[in-house]
Amino acid sequence: MAASPQAQWVPGAPLAQTALRAKVNGLDMAWWEAGREKGRLPVVFCHGFPELAFSWRHQLAALGAAGRWAIAPDQRGYGLTSAPAAVEAYDIVHLTDDLAALLDHLEADRAVFCGHDWGGIVVWQMALRHPDRTAGVIGVNTPFMARAPADPIEIMRKRFGPDMYIVRFQVPGEADAALARDVAKAFAFFMKRPPKETTTAGGVRAAPGAAADAASRFALIDMLAAYDPTADTREEFLTPEERAVFVDAFSRTGFTGGINWYRNFSRNWRLAEGMADRIERPALMIMAERDAVLPPAAADGMEAFVPDLEKVLIEGSGHWTQQEKPDEVNRAILSWLDRRFPQ
Repeated sequence: MAASPQAQWVPGAPLAQTALRAKVNGLDMAWWEAGREKGRLPVVFCHGFPELAFSWRHQLAALGAAGRWAIAPDQRGYGLTSAPAAVEAYDIVHLTDDLAALLDHLEADRAVFCGHDWGGIVVWQMALRHPDRTAGVIGVNTPFMARAPADPIEIMRKRFGPDMYIVRFQVPGEADAALARDVAKAFAFFMKRPPKETTTAGGVRAAPGAAADAASRFALIDMLAAYDPTADTREEFLTPEERAVFVDAFSRTGFTGGINWYRNFSRNWRLAEGMADRIERPALMIMAERDAVLPPAAADGMEAFVPDLEKVLIEGSGHWTQQEKPDEVNRAILSWLDRRFPQ
């Protein structure tokens, strides 16, 4: 049987390898590396939804070339890593324990953890749940968020309504089926640069009924149903070969593993009761100027919870920042690492 494209991806010199595999925290985990050398401080890159370790291909290549040890796992429920059946198996305790167990396997005491989107939530939580394993934190688009005063799903339901994508993700099976119905269409919808014109939502033009104000309510399922790829004028940032890695992987796995992370928002909120809300580690916050879901303003006030914080704005970038603007992101990460964790 031929290896999957994801198992063979080549993000650029000097990195070209297949996935590394091991039993980690009860999972069959897959990850990719560059620049491993005993004694180096690893940088662990954590992807979001719906992504893969492949989302960090540019960063692994750049850090490896700079003599840094860079690691990107397919996280629990994604890609070549196991997808447990129980929804509760995707709570924040499991997600952070997975990363600590990966360090154990690699015989690394600590790491800098860098996360985008949902991976950003996980890496900020690493500093709270595993501070002894966390040397520093890099958030890409996702700021640190203190524990909400009430169940976050109920807050989102009241603010945005039942069609807001995170609220709707709580319905068993619905979003899973909607996204898996046409995986290529889903990734055409998700992974484009932000629209130059703010009058359309990138191919969502003839939205019927409830989808008419979908963009303002983040009604992803309605927006996807109304999406016409032929009307989408947004620019690509993926090559056809790169897009195929995502489409092939999610065609095989489906989306349930990643959606189950969202189905633990309320559980994670309960698990965080009584925990500290202060990050006592050096941190870098990389913000994307044109991210509609996690705008730079979302990071306002972070300094109250993350006192040792630097911020960098990536101009012109939408949500998929490390893939849209890899050179700018790589420069920001390497500059911060060189100053805060010199080799």
